[in-house]
Amino acid sequence: MIRGTLTGNIDVAQVVLYAFFLFFFGLIFYLRREDRREGYPLESEDMGPGDRGFLLIPTPKTFLRHDGTLIEAPNFIGDTRMPNATKVAVWPGAPLTPNGDPMLAEVGPGAYALRADVSEKTHDGRDLIAPLRIATNFAVASEGPNPIGFDVVGADRGVAGSIKDVWVDRAESMLRYYEITLAAGGDVLLPVAFAKVDSSSGRVNVEAILADQFVNVPRTRDPDKVTLLEEEKIAAYYAAGTLYATPSRVEPLL
Repeated sequence: MIRGTLTGNIDVAQVVLYAFFLFFFGLIFYLRREDRREGYPLESEDMGPGDRGFLLIPTPKTFLRHDGTLIEAPNFIGDTRMPNATKVAVWPGAPLTPNGDPMLAEVGPGAYALRADVSEKTHDGRDLIAPLRIATNFAVASEGPNPIGFDVVGADRGVAGSIKDVWVDRAESMLRYYEITLAAGGDVLLPVAFAKVDSSSGRVNVEAILADQFVNVPRTRDPDKVTLLEEEKIAAYYAAGTLYATPSRVEPLL
């Protein structure tokens, strides 16, 4: 071989192209394995959990979280709760009809994930979501209406209570919840996504549920903080109302 002709009989461009193909295939394979650390293997209603396999499911890895706790993923710990509902047919995937009060059945739009029953924290260890009485360095923007003191009106135009305070997301600098003092007694949270503030009438309108259904909104264990699990339950209750608050909402539009 003549010196300097190492690539004289090699198509370098083709070799580089094939090397890129192999690298890209390996990258996609790695990423697809990593995104299966949660939620896999898939479960079938008639066949049960799928085969974990050895190729597509990654080996367990321990992760150190910000609070110092350790979590292993995948851990193959699934949700063992049985749906509080009855299937309308025997075939797999058939619709479910809630048992008892559909607002409390925790199925359909009212279903929620079993998140940790602890409050989410900021990078410096404070509660991420807190009322203005705690997060005193935040305030409602003067350019918009301040809903504190406004009446809360349900879908039936009944008054459920009044806004006592607002809860802010310290990281995003935005409102997350309205705290309501109910006419029937007690305080509950209302996600801002389910509310529409009407400054002209001094009301906060909620179309998701009726006025008398506010008493069943899940409460927080601590009056000044909300846990991840409590957030799930609160949002799920209002979401359930979008379909189950009145019998007419369950029926088809056509």
